[in-house]
Amino acid sequence: MNGGKRPRAGRKAVKINLVELEKLSSLQCTDEEIAHFFDVSARTIERRKKKPAFAAAIERGRAKGRLSVRRTLFSQAQNGNIAAAIFLAKNLLGYRDVLSNEHTVPKGGELQMILRSVLDPKPEESKPEESKDARHRAATETA
Repeated sequence: MNGGKRPRAGRKAVKINLVELEKLSSLQCTDEEIAHFFDVSARTIERRKKKPAFAAAIERGRAKGRLSVRRTLFSQAQNGNIAAAIFLAKNLLGYRDVLSNEHTVPKGGELQMILRSVLDPKPEESKPEESKDARHRAATETA
């Protein structure tokens, strides 16, 4: 019983060629794109993926597509494409960019930071204008 109580009632099952399905999957087509190609709904593709042969064809195709991309990328890296080489080094070899947040001061001196409170009761406008050197001296005396 496919589509109703009467024999052979309902819509006939659409035949999906597994070779074509594998080719589309190797291009990394989405389920929706595959559905449009075969003129069925995306839900039909989702339901058919539960069948082992259908799911295997999709997975085989997607694996072939990933292999093709990797082969091309590897070839580009071997031919001198620096971006491809860096990408492969980071993704296959675990290389990573390291950023340092260390601050250094000349002659091994101390690094002093002056932080002004956001909740300072005295606004900056009311203070008389000080020179940069005077502010520095005041900050070092209090430290």
